This record gives sequence, structure tokens and C-alpha cells, in this order.
Amino acid sequence: MMSQSVLHDWRDPVSPRSLALWLLSTSAPAPLSAGTLIGRAAIFGIEPAAVRVALGRLVREGMAQQPERGVYALGPAAAALHAKARSWTLVEANVRPWTGEWIVVLTHPLGRTDRSRLQRRERALRLTGFAHAGAGTWVRADNLRRTAAELRDELGGLGLEEEAPLLTGCIAEPAQDRSYRVLWPVDALEQGYRHWRDEMAASEARVEHMATREAARETYLLGQSVLRAINSDPLLPAELVDVDLRGRMVEAMKRYNAMALGHWGSIA
Repeated sequence: MMSQSVLHDWRDPVSPRSLALWLLSTSAPAPLSAGTLIGRAAIFGIEPAAVRVALGRLVREGMAQQPERGVYALGPAAAALHAKARSWTLVEANVRPWTGEWIVVLTHPLGRTDRSRLQRRERALRLTGFAHAGAGTWVRADNLRRTAAELRDELGGLGLEEEAPLLTGCIAEPAQDRSYRVLWPVDALEQGYRHWRDEMAASEARVEHMATREAARETYLLGQSVLRAINSDPLLPAELVDVDLRGRMVEAMKRYNAMALGHWGSIA
């Protein structure tokens, strides 16, 4: 079964890298000064030196760029992940009724000796809802509103090699079909939908009584956890998971995100 950490403690400390990427992403395409990034990182107790180190590494990786000295923007290597992260509001519009067919990606011709390539490949597949069915075979329900070419482009941008065979409209034999349907942790996914809705409701009540910087900190930490859950969701069809429950979580996040951005917009 696909392992997926659906629930975690959203109060865990944030890393300078992830915070810097989020700040650059939310400001894109406008760049941010190092001073602004350092000031906002201070809300989380992150030292200026740690921010500068994170920014330097992001630039070297192509995840960030410097249009001018002391100013940072998202880099070309972050484009696919940025697009994926920004598409969370449209997740329900990106699926269609399922006819019982599958999408299959075959990775056994690609080899497993290059560990970094293997990690990028598997991250790309999991981020687009594929589960490993064994023997280099990855599957997902064929219920996405994408052409095969669009899906391949998305997978390629996330790290899947272009030579990986991708097959759409596949009909599995009954026994194989049954084995595919249980590859995802459906109970954990549905538990996560309920959990994050409850956490957002409780947080909304708390932040009404918080100072702006405290509210900004909490809404970032919780909001990023919910967005991670949404963006890693396999978008299973109604035959496999409670899609109404998933939709209600996404709608709750839209309201929570609007509230959170209001707090962040109040910070100089």
C-alpha cells in the first residue's frame, strides 16, 4: 500500500528554506528584498544568517534567482512545483467522472541506480496521485481532466523522465482491478479531510484574539499543512473515496487562506 503521511503536527518548526520558498511564491512574480524575507522569518524565530544561507542554496539550485543585488524571486527550477502548489483551488475542477479505466506509468526501463533521479521520479508520481503497484508499475484512476500530453508535461516538470512509458485508458482484469483499488490509504485520507477542517475551524476562533504577528505565524503553519495535504492528495474518484468530504476541506481552506493572507498583508 502507498505510504503517505496524511496527519502530522502542524506546529512543528518551519525551515528557513520552506519559508523562503513560500514567501517568494506568494509574492510572485514580484521579487522580495532580503530585508523583507529576514523580517518575516523573524516571526518564526529564524535568524538572519539562516535565511541568507537558505537563499544562497536556493539560488544555486535554481529554485530562486537574484534579479538584482539583495533582491530575490522564484527561479526557473521552482516553476513546476510553484504551478502545482498554486493549483490547489482548482483540484475538484481537475477531475471528471471515472469510467473504471486506469493510467499506468512503467518505470522499470529507467533503472534505480541513480538515487537522486529515483527520488525525483517517485516524488513526481506521488504528487500526481500514482501508487506503486509493484514491479516498476505505477497506477492511478484515469479521472483527470488532462490529456495524456498535459499529464506527461506535468510529470516531466516534477521530475519524471520523458522516456517513461505512460498508458491511458487501461482496463485491468478483475483481479488486477481489485488489487489496484486498495493501493491508497482511503481511511487515512478521509480522516485527514475531517482533521484539517476541524483544525482550521479551531484556529479561526483562536486568531480572532491574537496579535497580527502571532496570527500570521499560526495561519502560515496550519495553512501550509493543509495545502500539503491538498497538493499531495491522489484525487481519487467517488468510487474509491468520499469526494464530498474532500471538497468541503478544500472550500474550508479557501476561506482560511483568505483570512490568513489578510494577516500577512498587515505586516510591513
